[in-house]
Amino acid sequence: MTDGPRSDVGRWGGNPWQPSATPSPEPEPGPEPDRRSRRRGRSFWARCCGCCTCRNGADDDWGSGPRGGSSAGRRPDSRGSRGGTVNAAGDGTIREGMLVVTGVDLLSSRSDQNRREHHTDEFEYDELILRRGQPFHMVLFLSRPYESSDRVILELVIGSPDQLITAFPIPGNNPEVGKGTHIIIPVGKGGSGGWKATVTKSSGQNLNIRVHTSPNAIIGKFQFTVRTHSEAGEFQLPFEPHNEIYILFNPWCPEDIVYVDHEDWRQEYVLNESGRIYYGTEAQIGERTWNYGQVRLLRSSPVHTQRWADRAGQGSKGWPGVRAQPQVGTGHLCLPFYQFDHGVLDACLYILDRRGMPYGGRGDPVSVSRVISAMVNSLDDNGVLIGNWSGDYSRGTNPSAWVGSVEILLSYLRTGSSVPYGQCWVFAGVTTTVLRCLGLATRTVTNFNSAHDTDTSLTMDIYFDENMKPLEHLNHDSVWNFHVWNDCWMKRPDLPSGFDGWQVVDATPQETSSGIFCCGPCSVQSIKNGLVYMKYDTPFIFAEVNSDKVYWQRQDDGSFKIVYVEEKAIGSLIITKAVGSNMQEEITHLYKHPEGSDAERKAVETAAAHGSKPNVYATRDSAEDVAMQVEAQDAVMGQDLTVSVVLTNRGSSRRTVKLHLYLSVTFYTGVTGPVFKENKKEVTLAPGASDRVSMPVAYREYQPHLVDQGAMLLNVSGHVKESGQVLAKQHTFRLRTPDLSLTLLGAAVVGQECEVQIVFKNPLPVTLTNVVFRLEGSGLQRPKILNVGDIGGNETVTLRQTFVPVRPGPRQLIASLDSPQLSQVHGVIQVDVAPASGGRGFSSAGGDDSGETIPMASRGGA
Repeated sequence: MTDGPRSDVGRWGGNPWQPSATPSPEPEPGPEPDRRSRRRGRSFWARCCGCCTCRNGADDDWGSGPRGGSSAGRRPDSRGSRGGTVNAAGDGTIREGMLVVTGVDLLSSRSDQNRREHHTDEFEYDELILRRGQPFHMVLFLSRPYESSDRVILELVIGSPDQLITAFPIPGNNPEVGKGTHIIIPVGKGGSGGWKATVTKSSGQNLNIRVHTSPNAIIGKFQFTVRTHSEAGEFQLPFEPHNEIYILFNPWCPEDIVYVDHEDWRQEYVLNESGRIYYGTEAQIGERTWNYGQVRLLRSSPVHTQRWADRAGQGSKGWPGVRAQPQVGTGHLCLPFYQFDHGVLDACLYILDRRGMPYGGRGDPVSVSRVISAMVNSLDDNGVLIGNWSGDYSRGTNPSAWVGSVEILLSYLRTGSSVPYGQCWVFAGVTTTVLRCLGLATRTVTNFNSAHDTDTSLTMDIYFDENMKPLEHLNHDSVWNFHVWNDCWMKRPDLPSGFDGWQVVDATPQETSSGIFCCGPCSVQSIKNGLVYMKYDTPFIFAEVNSDKVYWQRQDDGSFKIVYVEEKAIGSLIITKAVGSNMQEEITHLYKHPEGSDAERKAVETAAAHGSKPNVYATRDSAEDVAMQVEAQDAVMGQDLTVSVVLTNRGSSRRTVKLHLYLSVTFYTGVTGPVFKENKKEVTLAPGASDRVSMPVAYREYQPHLVDQGAMLLNVSGHVKESGQVLAKQHTFRLRTPDLSLTLLGAAVVGQECEVQIVFKNPLPVTLTNVVFRLEGSGLQRPKILNVGDIGGNETVTLRQTFVPVRPGPRQLIASLDSPQLSQVHGVIQVDVAPASGGRGFSSAGGDDSGETIPMASRGGA
């Protein structure tokens, strides 16, 4: 037997089988029909309706139906993982003694061994989902018992022309063994790229095989097929859509560079479907629950192909066609398929396709995470989310209204259009979902008082006039009240030793990196030590967490002089959700040495030396004996409040301080509105004495100026007459918003309807208009939008909603409220779901995700 297009090397078997041995002694008369022009069409329709493809010797473009005799034409269940289609020789015959694969069982159901051992049993998919570097099992069903002289070859391909072609070009997408996109695994021998397969059991016509995957394998969705060689000839099992195999990164595999050596970390940072995201200010931290939902799969109503619509006499109804009931036409049974049978995993892989990322680079977590940081925002490449910090969200969804990633990702997958709108915590929440789904240990991190350095000086420069009033036209740097990004865990073989572990990835589009709005991955160790020359984007991230705030005052000649350096203002607190609980975990020490320590100062000065103002620390000011502390009352939206400044004279002489307070609203990004209230006062302090300067602020004064997050900025500047000391301080604070109160009404059981009650009281004396609730919970409720209309001033409302749990165990149901007058309102409840009677662990039920108008269960006054 000679090597040819069907030899072991460089061949893909998605096409009908043709014999490589001697031709049949009784060939059918007439020329062999040329089916090549229809192969791609059949491959496409195999993904749509299994009964419409793989018919042998048919004049009809969909085939004439199963042939009688032998095992040819055996059909699997419409979506089952067992069984398969036998494709006979090109002349329609199978020779006696040929080893024919009549079916494949990939053990892909969620309760099977493979899915459990690979920690993918929570994925709501029927296909096999594996983690690389770990073995899996399969069973081949044969036409006769397996013999030692038989050869069985397994093949996996990604990027095959026979696959459904994406509308977005992917460079080098032709499968090649050398690129790891065409994997050939002879059973009993070593395969390509570290793959191998061995027979574990041969019993009758069943062949059990154990396959060892490579820890460096490309991640993605592979086509799988089998071919055999025997003395009677070669057989090729055609590709079946339900035999697709997903391969992910593997934090459980020590040979994978994403390996995590802590099981509790893997449970939290890879498998946990919900988490906490923190926001607000350092003194007034808010938290919200986020549904990552990385294992979700949603199905719309099953439908039939247009072909079957025609056959059933239904006429043209467009893509949906006939509602899904099994139909018989021209002797064939047509089973329904799902028009939208994709989930979050498909959306994550679609993101890589949409970016045009070459398949050969998808085994590298550094490259994958960098692409994700670029694609989660819509700039440059029409990625997932459109950023919007304007305050006008009328053409989309207020970023504060989202409660999870599922609705966003599936909308992007379904429409191919960027989803409006996102801000930093939404970008970070979606990034966590995508990276966890692909197998990277990832967490969502919040940095309070996060600097945005626009001129690579690695300092936050604030300019004042001669009277210490801010010069807004010069103040391009900003300090965000908080900023949210991601840490993901991996080794960095592209860097010197010592930079493995947590890597920062930030999808919020702030500044470009190599001409693209992306950021990271950046080693946290390089940030901590000020090594800003390490890739990627270390200078920008270092400035976010450990730059100094430098105050410049304009002099009489127009030049600027440093009058004050605030060393502890930036990156004052960095937190994430703790492992195994809903508590906060402070991780500031991972990003920076203790504030004021020699190591911390060395890191700052090392970083600044590589910035655009390397001599900024060459001169420092003289002693300061008047200390200033700024305080803001912890107030709820709608209430009056008070801000205060406490001055203390730590010297031995009397001091006279001229103080100026400016109050304005601010977006959390540091962009401020006009000053709406100010106060000037002169204070005399005896040695060792303190005094407080307070400024009351009424609701009616700040209400007309409020912007997102309800945040305000107090600028305080002062001057000590006797010593010339300059005082300067910026203090941000926020007004708290109320929570939604969720109460479960009855027990939660898989497959059974359950009811939840949501109670909300409007804290404002004004009517909330166009109020929208969102409800979502992984394993509980698809993303659901509830339009409830208006809620009067100080009014209390109650509404009830039902849902059907689909998975047992502890789950979280998350709700949010949004209106033009009030946002950032949310609530969560823990739901412990019991298995269904009879031990059924999963249900295909799911709540409706359509928007609807909901009447209130009750309304009440204040």
